[in-house]
Amino acid sequence: MTGDAPWRGEAALFLLSAASGAADAFVFLCVGQVFAGVMTGNLVLLGASAAGAGEDGVALKVAVALGAYFCGVAAGALMAGRRGYRVPVLLGVEVVLLGAAAVLWGLGLVTSYGERLGLLALVAVAMGVQGRVRVTPTNYFTGTLTSLAGRVALRELRAGDGWVLGRLAAVV
Repeated sequence: MTGDAPWRGEAALFLLSAASGAADAFVFLCVGQVFAGVMTGNLVLLGASAAGAGEDGVALKVAVALGAYFCGVAAGALMAGRRGYRVPVLLGVEVVLLGAAAVLWGLGLVTSYGERLGLLALVAVAMGVQGRVRVTPTNYFTGTLTSLAGRVALRELRAGDGWVLGRLAAVV
């Protein structure tokens, strides 16, 4: 193993974190108050909607996000398991899906409510594929923050915790 391999791994996780944050911010702002990769947040939004305390129509958007994320995870699992594709291939699929979403939005091809739901589904599938990559939980920053806070409180910081903090900043 070369001396720069750990750095490259951390840099890749930093970029994945940034992609995850950007995807969720984009969907939240452009599609409307749901997330592509933060399923915990979507479940909370679904509960608020069921209680009558949410944005109108959020339940449908949450259902689309949850279903598409599930499909992305399932596709990632099948690609990695049965097909034996490695992490770079899975992440390549994610890049293609996110790139397609960016092109569709950038060219102004997403104009109707139905097309926005389709865009949400496309990005949520990409986040599901990323979530299936078992390298590190880039979609689950609550756990990352919880672990880091615990290590800070116990004064048990690790050498790579600077990168952990960087990933948390990157998602923002």
